[in-house]
Amino acid sequence: MTLSPSTSDVASAAPIDLPVALRSLAQRAPEDLDGPRRVRWYAEQVQALGEADREAGRTQFAALARRMMDLNASDLDLGGPAANEQIWYRVDGRKEAYPDCGHLSMAEADVLLVVLLAPHQLEQLLDHFAVDFGYSLAVDEDEADRRFRTTVYFDQGHLALSMRMLAWAPRPLRSLGFHPLIERGFMFRYVRDGLTLFTGVTGSGKSTTLDAIVDANNQDIEGHVLIVAQPLEYIHTSKKCIVRHREVGTDVDSFVDGMVQGLRQDPDIVVVGEMRDPETISTAMEMADTGHKVFSTLHTGSAIETIDRIVAEYPTDEQDRVRHRLADVLRCVVSQKLLPAVGGGRVLAKEVLWMTPSSRAAIKNGNVGEIYQMIWQGTDQGMTTLEQDLTRLVRNGDITLDVAMSYANNKRRLLQLLK
Repeated sequence: MTLSPSTSDVASAAPIDLPVALRSLAQRAPEDLDGPRRVRWYAEQVQALGEADREAGRTQFAALARRMMDLNASDLDLGGPAANEQIWYRVDGRKEAYPDCGHLSMAEADVLLVVLLAPHQLEQLLDHFAVDFGYSLAVDEDEADRRFRTTVYFDQGHLALSMRMLAWAPRPLRSLGFHPLIERGFMFRYVRDGLTLFTGVTGSGKSTTLDAIVDANNQDIEGHVLIVAQPLEYIHTSKKCIVRHREVGTDVDSFVDGMVQGLRQDPDIVVVGEMRDPETISTAMEMADTGHKVFSTLHTGSAIETIDRIVAEYPTDEQDRVRHRLADVLRCVVSQKLLPAVGGGRVLAKEVLWMTPSSRAAIKNGNVGEIYQMIWQGTDQGMTTLEQDLTRLVRNGDITLDVAMSYANNKRRLLQLLK
């Protein structure tokens, strides 16, 4: 199913127009200051301005965020030398500059982003050269705020921003096209423990899928959902479940701390934004092993790559132990890709591994390469290889053959299927 319909014939936006005080400030930075020292100087000067000027700057940025909604854009980029003083949006997978949004010099972008950041976010930026946070945009009184995943970082001594628009309401789980047996496996009512992983590159729809699963459980059964993320994205309203959100860097120091503390907070379902290192992976496996239903993500392209990646995170002398533990706690691996759809928008393609006794044995014995064939033959259990799913999408007219070939992990097998 197409995840983001195409948008065309969108009216031009009013160009960005920073307040005079902010434009003037951008031109006054001492020439001997560069990088973090210049940003700190801007921050000090911004604090000396009146609140009206700062709010006017935030209003101009909010207009750029609203433009994302008008265009149905997934991403916004600005600032730094690479932007060429332009505002960039990604629409239907293509990132382009939009001249009608006006121009921002590098210095003006620096000042605008300093205005956008809260004091603690600014300190993190200066300490670590980047800061991740969630941005909220008020729309209408009777609607929830729109949420955006945002990163501000240094680019050749200047500030740049990359911002992704998040779904403003979870998609129905049924709309994502999973087999009913796999959907059942995502639900706490039927499977109450184990680790399920969603993998793919940035922008492959992992957050959308996780939010759909949280929402489906939230409407289905009484329980406690704990979400540990950096930054927080969609904010779920407690329905049948109490849903708690903890942001790394604001509410808790790390993903590991969020999970360890979570063991004392009585959760049923735990969502971990990303498994970035061996300690986070080990803690997630421990939570799954102690009777919790755990969901998390990795930046890998297939089930086999996911398993290999997890094991490779550990020293050689620990890998056999990790294989056995992973095989015991793993329930499902979903590897996702968002593809350009026929007629515009994007469509979800996926590989799905549901763990069976055979796949557990393959992991424990180090024969991970056998798993692809198990997925291939596991369609009656809800499994699908990426190539089988691409074949379905081509035959349904959702994507072209060229697109399918571009995104296939195994092009030879795809061609065999399409004969």
